[in-house]
Amino acid sequence: MTPASERHWLRPPSDDRPASFAYGADYNPEQWPREVWKDDVRLMREAGVTVVSVAIFSWARLQPAQDRWDFEWLDEVLDLLHSNGISVDLATATASPPPWLTTLHPEILPVTRTGETLSQGARQHWRPTSPVFRKYALELVEVMATRYADHPAVVAWHISNELGCHNIYDYSDDAAQAFRDWLRARYGTLDELNRAWATSFWSQYYGDWAQILPPRLAASHANPTQQLDFKRFSSDALKDYLRAEREVLRRVTPHIPATTNFMVMGETMGMNYPDWAEEIDFVSNDHYAHPGPQRLDELSFSAALTHSIAQGKPWFLMEHSTSAVNWQPVNVAKREGELARDSLVHVAHGADAVCFFQWRQSAAGAEKHHSAMVPHAGPDSEVFRAVAALGRTLETLTPVTGSVREPARAALVFDWESWWAVERDSQPSSLVRYRQEALDWYSAFLALGVRVDVVTTTADLTGYDFVAAPVLNVVPLELAARLDAYVRGGGHLATTYYSGVVDENDHVHLGGYPGALRDLLGIRIEEFGPLLEDVEVRLDNGLTGTLWTDRIDVTAPDEVTVLARYETGDQAGRPAVTRRAPEGGGSAAYVSTRLGRHGLPEVLRPLLSGAGVHSELPAEARGLVELTVRTDGSQAYWFLVNRTDEPVAFDAVAGEVLSGPAPTDGGGLVLPSRGVAVLRLASGGTPFRDTSA
Repeated sequence: MTPASERHWLRPPSDDRPASFAYGADYNPEQWPREVWKDDVRLMREAGVTVVSVAIFSWARLQPAQDRWDFEWLDEVLDLLHSNGISVDLATATASPPPWLTTLHPEILPVTRTGETLSQGARQHWRPTSPVFRKYALELVEVMATRYADHPAVVAWHISNELGCHNIYDYSDDAAQAFRDWLRARYGTLDELNRAWATSFWSQYYGDWAQILPPRLAASHANPTQQLDFKRFSSDALKDYLRAEREVLRRVTPHIPATTNFMVMGETMGMNYPDWAEEIDFVSNDHYAHPGPQRLDELSFSAALTHSIAQGKPWFLMEHSTSAVNWQPVNVAKREGELARDSLVHVAHGADAVCFFQWRQSAAGAEKHHSAMVPHAGPDSEVFRAVAALGRTLETLTPVTGSVREPARAALVFDWESWWAVERDSQPSSLVRYRQEALDWYSAFLALGVRVDVVTTTADLTGYDFVAAPVLNVVPLELAARLDAYVRGGGHLATTYYSGVVDENDHVHLGGYPGALRDLLGIRIEEFGPLLEDVEVRLDNGLTGTLWTDRIDVTAPDEVTVLARYETGDQAGRPAVTRRAPEGGGSAAYVSTRLGRHGLPEVLRPLLSGAGVHSELPAEARGLVELTVRTDGSQAYWFLVNRTDEPVAFDAVAGEVLSGPAPTDGGGLVLPSRGVAVLRLASGGTPFRDTSA
């Protein structure tokens, strides 16, 4: 994509207004009669909407039959939006094939692990590897791109929609053939595949590529490396499809940037988004908050991870909700202030576009109870008033546009392959939840008021004083060497139970756990000690551990300090938390049990202090307020997010309040319940007098 310094963010080149935040929603005019459309654009202007995503699920409307097209309605919509100054992120409309296509070609329908063929009637009912589906889909993309290449409303392409949300794993014959081709490219020979898959176990030796299948339902546990490779393949198959649409768009409309909406949130694990990011011109993400005690923590964590996936460049919040969704067991409405706070947390972590699903709440269909910018109650509603207020807030934050998130001094490593590996069958414990452990560590940073970046294993760690890598299960030798060099170069590392255990082929690093990290940590574990679901152990620092313990032997006694020991359980008296300080000034700590979001801060605090990392917030605000900083090189923008339902007061703040409550007479600031303030000051400065406590 053309750099932000050379073009306005998601605006036509003819628009000479200053760059500002893009604001809008998915817009589905085909669900409404034409007389509603003019009212829509009137309300969009009232709310400050600048961009909408159109035609996401419109294939059946655009191509009602194999030999018939209908674009007149879409032409009218695009013209109407453009005449009202609203830009369009135009979808390629390939997300869900129309009934005529699945009737004509039922072989495009996905097949489950148990051999059932999924039917049309919902969405995303197509095989990522189907050559038949690809033929029809790319024809649609070509027609769309040709027709709208020069339409002045179109500022971006929206490839498909939430790729893999419902069809990431397909076990069809098409998938089997594509999987074999992928394996040939990865391993070259059957001998190498047999070695990597350890097929001498359970008589699984392959003598012909044609013998290999996806890990369909079997009599027992499928080959572990086969399962891991199938996850890699499935992500790559969808990435290849994404690339195919993108290539058509780049050939026909090289001047229009293209994106697709990721789903960095919750337990969405099938798509390796860091690997996909290079395939699009700018990163977009959909995020929906899940009720619970870590609701806001998870939102911030996902936004921070999206920032990392976008490699620090501004990104597009393509979808989130104004209030309740429709797909959770209980769909809770947002409370006063949460619509704006949720949106601005994403902005704090680098989003330069804020959009919702959807513009007008559907009157029928599966998502009719999903909230929207214009709810069933209409514009005379608290939701619409909050929507319009957010539009005004984003306008005041125009100077922030194009700035980048200032790097933190601490990082949290998140690894898709470890996520895939530890939540597969045949593990020491089926209770391990990789993302939950990572989220607990993130919550601990928030509780201490310490800014932290969420990075992948490919990131350069040398700029960080402290790095946490919980449950880093898959550690190739190259990664182990980089972590060792980081510590010996003065960096401070912390990792946890079930880390360093296997290589990229899911083969155990022999000699004792934690495998590839054993020497770096100065400990050795002969056997894991996972705990039953209702079992707890007590540590001598007053904390309680669950889920896991390890029988730790210290192998470098001159360099390893035991920070905590078990008081109860089978490992009573043995180390529970250790820290090695080898030559070089760095350190490597190991936490052998799950301490959870409440226990981890007590372990994390001294580790951060030893690395020289401290909170930039006043002591009284830590844990209550999240701090994130964006900068354009000369100006810094400090986002203060009230994570609580009560006001939070700051005695004195420096800098200009760009958005949020006005300063008090004494120069202080009171953040209201669920409120957000954005302070502008010179880069390198701080708005707080004393953060040493």
